[in-house]
Amino acid sequence: MNLTPKEIVKYLDKYVISQKDAKKTIALALRTRYRRMQLSLELQDEIMPKNILMIGSTGVGKTEISRRLAKMMKVPFIKVEASKYTEVGFVGRDVESMIRDLAINSISIVKTEKEEQNKEKIENYVINKIVEKLLPPLPESASESKKDDYQRLLSAMEKKVINGEMDDKTIELEFDKVHLEFADTNLPPEMAKVQESFSKIFETMNKEDNKKEVTVKDAKSLLKLEASNKLLDMTNIHTEALRRAENGGIIFLDEIDKIAISAKSQGRNDPSKEGVQRDLLPIVEGSSVTTKYGVINTDHILFIAAGAFHLTKPSDLIPELQGRFPLRVELESLTEDTLYQILTQTENSLLKQYKALLSIEDVKLIFEDEAIHAIAKLSHKANEITEDIGARRLHTVLERVLEEISFSADEHSGEEFTITSELVHEKLDMVVEDDDLSRYIL
Repeated sequence: MNLTPKEIVKYLDKYVISQKDAKKTIALALRTRYRRMQLSLELQDEIMPKNILMIGSTGVGKTEISRRLAKMMKVPFIKVEASKYTEVGFVGRDVESMIRDLAINSISIVKTEKEEQNKEKIENYVINKIVEKLLPPLPESASESKKDDYQRLLSAMEKKVINGEMDDKTIELEFDKVHLEFADTNLPPEMAKVQESFSKIFETMNKEDNKKEVTVKDAKSLLKLEASNKLLDMTNIHTEALRRAENGGIIFLDEIDKIAISAKSQGRNDPSKEGVQRDLLPIVEGSSVTTKYGVINTDHILFIAAGAFHLTKPSDLIPELQGRFPLRVELESLTEDTLYQILTQTENSLLKQYKALLSIEDVKLIFEDEAIHAIAKLSHKANEITEDIGARRLHTVLERVLEEISFSADEHSGEEFTITSELVHEKLDMVVEDDDLSRYIL
């Protein structure tokens, strides 16, 4: 995707406040991928991605940056938690399954693009199928005048189907047997193929009649799937998807600190930790992973790892893995001013969300500026007194402030509520000041 680093940062600024270093590093990494793809094939092979390690407390924006990247980018992107993988030989997900997840995501992106390119063909297929059922074809022996009348009826019926005038009519359709795709990426490709073979056998054995009576409205969506399966070349889609996953794929590896082992720890042989790190090494460095759609080489996949590192530190990862993440960026803790900006400046801030939710009950919510400052101040104070959970504290604090209004909103239709700093302090002061209450309530 051809976006300059400044444009990427500008987009992220709408949703994530501060963290300029993290945004800049990620924007440069993404731009470098675009630059690489413009070079000769020989040079492309030599330029390896510079993987990134984001370090910062929970709630400072690490996961939010990844969420927004996924929405912004038209490249294969998955977010996974390092803590859910286990060493090969133990029960659980193996690290190669993340590459198989990336392949599935890539296929979904390419298929959607191809459907958009063939939108007209797919729509024509659907309309023709429905019209055929609503107007049975004329016999070949029909006179020319009958055929002319039929053509006029046909075009009139097509317009009615397109405009939705026939949506309530019921028609009988015969659907092709849909081949079920098994997307269990934890299964080795050989096992997945065996499972698919069994599914095909059962489909052949199943002699159930595929005729169904459906409304024209439902038929439109059901036939779209049939149309895309018939009109799209899935072999080409798979080939293109694997190419994109190899050259443009991004894997956001969250909670990497959960697989780090402190030097003081006795559990260095924990299969869910050091073993997972060793299994990650070849994937991050570059290896070939077999999927049921083909082989993916991981040399040019970009890995962005993130972790809070409260109980451990990046140096507690095995040295080989540390070396695979040359770019380190530390995210700042959130200040009172940052929390205020998160509430007021982000694209779909929590305040906007609460206003929109209560407007459904015809209740108008107004937040005074002093009240927003008070919410930010008390949230920051609660973070200092108890565990620092960053911007996530705002969810708890706002829910506490608006609980009564939200609960009885249906009784106050057409009314207006102003959230003042007095109301905020009344709801929260006692809870924030009491250390024990803060831990349990906020």
